[in-house]
Amino acid sequence: MATGPVRYVVRYVLTRLLNSSTFKRRIWTRWYRYLEQTVGEQPIWFLNYGFLTASSASIDLRPEDEANRASIQLYDLVTRPLDLAGLDGLEVSSGRGGGARFLNAYRKPKLMIGLDRTEQAVAYCRRQHSESGLHFICGDAQQLPFPAASFHAVVNVEASHCYPDVPQFFREVHRVLRSGGHFLYADMRKLPTLDSWRQELHESGLKKLEEEDITPDVVRALEQSNDRVSELINRSAPRLMRRFFSYFAATKGTGVYTQLRSGAVRYVRYVLQKD
Repeated sequence: MATGPVRYVVRYVLTRLLNSSTFKRRIWTRWYRYLEQTVGEQPIWFLNYGFLTASSASIDLRPEDEANRASIQLYDLVTRPLDLAGLDGLEVSSGRGGGARFLNAYRKPKLMIGLDRTEQAVAYCRRQHSESGLHFICGDAQQLPFPAASFHAVVNVEASHCYPDVPQFFREVHRVLRSGGHFLYADMRKLPTLDSWRQELHESGLKKLEEEDITPDVVRALEQSNDRVSELINRSAPRLMRRFFSYFAATKGTGVYTQLRSGAVRYVRYVLQKD
């Protein structure tokens, strides 16, 4: 007789726990630390899903960057609306540094800073990407360690869905941008939450200039890279953790991949500007 009510209570408690900001912060912090320990010094510079159009490749890359074409094309798409040459740029949640390195090498900003919460990732980037004008620091996306009006551009790719307080992150982006500065942004959300996501962006005070649903091209990139990523997971991850790594990478058959392919989750890029 009590099975139904007990099950409801357990489900309710678990839902509240999983959606709490404290739990979300702790679980993602621990996951990324574990990820860094597992990947170690392997030359894995990108963790995003990538972008692959049905047409031929549209950007010229150096031979050493071809292996990361799909991930680089996502950064190219997100940042292409703004000429970064001579500007001060910040990437929030720079991960293993491939995106910040690409922008610094190809777009020639005056300054490019990659900020990430995971200490091991920042240390890895400092060892791997020692280029002029490119710097990596440890910091929190919700409390950016910079004075107001520090940057012409803030970049954030496929990361904010992990943040406990996304509106606070948007407010921080607004604060550190200079007048006329741009927020170059891409991430994914479940279909029922798209309107609330847009509302959060609107309430940040940033003006929306562009919005584009790029889900099909992200799925195409996932499908192209599936065998390579699956092989890497089987080679690098402990057996008991391979399912979690596969879910994180959205390989075929996982819930994330299935939801993106069906349209239940949408991947959207934005260009926003501070007045």
